[in-house]
Amino acid sequence: MTSETYQIRLENVFEGPMDLLVHLIRKNEVDIYDIPIALITNQYLGYLDWMKSLNIDIAGDFILMAATLTQIKSKMLLPIHDGEEGEEDPRLEITKPLEEYLKLKSVAERLGERDLLGESTFTRKTNKDDLAGTDDDEYIQVGLFELIDAFQKILKNTSLAHKIDLTSEGISIRDKIAQIVDILEERGDVVFDELFSQPITKNEIIVTFLAMLEMVKLKLINIIQHMESGIIRVFYQ
Repeated sequence: MTSETYQIRLENVFEGPMDLLVHLIRKNEVDIYDIPIALITNQYLGYLDWMKSLNIDIAGDFILMAATLTQIKSKMLLPIHDGEEGEEDPRLEITKPLEEYLKLKSVAERLGERDLLGESTFTRKTNKDDLAGTDDDEYIQVGLFELIDAFQKILKNTSLAHKIDLTSEGISIRDKIAQIVDILEERGDVVFDELFSQPITKNEIIVTFLAMLEMVKLKLINIIQHMESGIIRVFYQ
């Protein structure tokens, strides 16, 4: 990698702070009306710290949400004295907008299923023949935070002997994108884990992940997950 620090900005490209909140709520299987605010806040901050460690530039909306969650967490820790009238649950500050967001997201997803302009009008789509013989309902689109979870599992299975150094010499993000493109042009699709299966350093594993984020940003790849097996596949768009 070159001596320059590579950055990917999470703004108007991937999911936003509400999507991360929804991801954590679903991941922990909790009710949006009874959010364990301390747990969710700590996990939310953990995701932000992890993304910062990879030099992923986080948009201000993420920081604002972190501040809001931290404030709600602080209010929840305040003692309630006997005889005091019950105040509104501080969690409603995030529950109400979260409820509205989920409604809007559901409507947007239904509208997105309508192919108003026809196939491949502006962008190339995943070839339906690649999924021949499978039930479309068995697959879901993989978002940024699901991708981060999958990548973290790969890192955990990697030797800790390699220190992360994003400024050291090695393969660049652009070179890695070119390599992935070559693989997908030859094969059409590839299992997510296979892109990390060869014996490479921890730095190269991270570069591969950042390259995939950039490719999602450029709409070069489409990533789906089989609901039953959990296998994630990367398709060339």
